[in-house]
Amino acid sequence: MVRRMSVPPMELVAHDGPGTQLCAVVEEVGTITVKRALIPEPADGEVRIKIKWVGICGSDVEVFRGAREPEFITYPTRLGHEVAGIVDKAGKNVTGVKEGDHVALRYVWGAFAEYVCCSPFSVKVLPKELPLIEGSLIEVLPGIIHAAELGDISPNKNVLIMGQGVSGLVMTQVISLYSPRNLVVTDLFDEKLELAKKYGATHTYKLPHSDAATMDIVGKDFPDGFDVVIPCLLEGDGMVDAINAAAQNGRIVMYGCIGTCHKPVDFFKVHKKRLDIFSTEPKRDIDNRRYFDQGLQLVLDGLVNTEEMITHVVKLQDVAKAMQLRNEHKGDTIHVMIDCEAE
Repeated sequence: MVRRMSVPPMELVAHDGPGTQLCAVVEEVGTITVKRALIPEPADGEVRIKIKWVGICGSDVEVFRGAREPEFITYPTRLGHEVAGIVDKAGKNVTGVKEGDHVALRYVWGAFAEYVCCSPFSVKVLPKELPLIEGSLIEVLPGIIHAAELGDISPNKNVLIMGQGVSGLVMTQVISLYSPRNLVVTDLFDEKLELAKKYGATHTYKLPHSDAATMDIVGKDFPDGFDVVIPCLLEGDGMVDAINAAAQNGRIVMYGCIGTCHKPVDFFKVHKKRLDIFSTEPKRDIDNRRYFDQGLQLVLDGLVNTEEMITHVVKLQDVAKAMQLRNEHKGDTIHVMIDCEAE
């Protein structure tokens, strides 16, 4: 069975001192606090990562807001999965990955901390000349590249990307490499749309509010809708808008909108339009590794910029401030990075 996101165990303690570390815990919806935990030891077949950078993902924000259902998450919980750091210890029977390697992680959640242990499967070794801060976002690229492949994008197709947050901006950079006829993006903020133009969007549209119907804004220019629709939004309500924006025989690739949908979904419309709807996590472990390799190469080749959208850097001790900042949803706040290195 394909591997899934895991939260490595971490033993909280009531004291500080040698052998302990800082870690962040979401006690309840809207509350994240810094606590102490024991520094974990890698088990047989594991490595320990000294974490340097963790980006705040939209999925972290959803959990912080309480927008995920109980079957997905329960509280208290730990967040953080866009990770870059350095291997500082290897357990028995680990080959290839070694102490001192600079790495990005994938499928590891709960990394707002100084140290975490994981399997080498979750590790991608980075060239040491690549700044670690640019390495943390490589975690999103496997899902994004898979989304692009599922879209079956070609030069005769019109593509719509809904939302230009962190993942949406990376998605725009990747989709542009597939040379669609038109690459249309929407967002609420001018700052993000300006970056999208730089990253290859042929058309950008500013939505007046979060509940605006996309086709009300873009329909004059694209009355038949879009061959490929990729929502890069948080909560699931955006899927209703995505269905309305899809063209006859089109396809929707759900990179986002994986949260709960509270609006009625017209499945007859899906049937009538003959739509295909895809999820984006790779279904085979080998594909996950292949996309990890491809994503890193895109960054090394200068085709995907993972640094330019970083707008704020906050220390782990101030993670509550960082989460509130990311939760405010403003144009001048795009990617908020947590610096997990102890002072």
